[in-house]
Amino acid sequence: MNPPAIEMKDVSFAYEGKTVLEDVTFRLGQGDFLGIIGPNGSGKTTLLKLMIGLLKPDKGTVKVLGETPRDAKRRIGYVPQNVGINISFPISVFDIALMGRLSRSRIGRWFSRKDRSQVEELLKDVGMWKYAQTPIGKLSGGQRQRVFIARALATSPEILFLDEPTANVDPEFETDLFEFLKDLNKTVTIVIITHDIGVLSSHVKSIACVNRNLIFHEGGKVTPEMIKMAYPCPVDLIAHGMPHRVLSIHEER
Repeated sequence: MNPPAIEMKDVSFAYEGKTVLEDVTFRLGQGDFLGIIGPNGSGKTTLLKLMIGLLKPDKGTVKVLGETPRDAKRRIGYVPQNVGINISFPISVFDIALMGRLSRSRIGRWFSRKDRSQVEELLKDVGMWKYAQTPIGKLSGGQRQRVFIARALATSPEILFLDEPTANVDPEFETDLFEFLKDLNKTVTIVIITHDIGVLSSHVKSIACVNRNLIFHEGGKVTPEMIKMAYPCPVDLIAHGMPHRVLSIHEER
């Protein structure tokens, strides 16, 4: 029997004595597509960093594919909110994506023909092959995100983690990205942080709402309980072209 993609038990984490996450427990199966929602500062990115091993919990345990995050690092891909590449540096789209093969190539050796061929296919998959020799700084925000996703996929991950990949990009890119991820999910488990609740509902299989604690829903449905936890005000969603009230009007406390 395959181990879960992610398993967290009684996980708590604090920054400088301030609790960010408390008693988080959930289990995500392989092949799932998890959307993580919640307000700014709720602990979403911290949760993701605990999953991939960039942070260690103060309490509790985290397993990824049955291993510690550190041991599973070669089996995951990660697209952070801020990639940290100097876009003024004259490096091409192809070379950025090829960096993802570093974990598959031994240090001191040239990239193989297979490495280059795989990166070519990935850039085609994300619609960026025609920009292969374009400097990264010449691209729009959405185009750069496509390249960074290709780089993450070049590691041949079993799980792909994305932190707000649609922030500051055009709506067309957002729609295309979710369609691409939905297709990718046939072979790769996906975990994505996003503020766009409306788009989530038609693409993800599971949803986690984070605001210090965590509510996990396997059906991919945004529940009123999640909305109340994440947003202390009335919220309307646009679904099938019509606004839907998912949290009734209430008084502030």
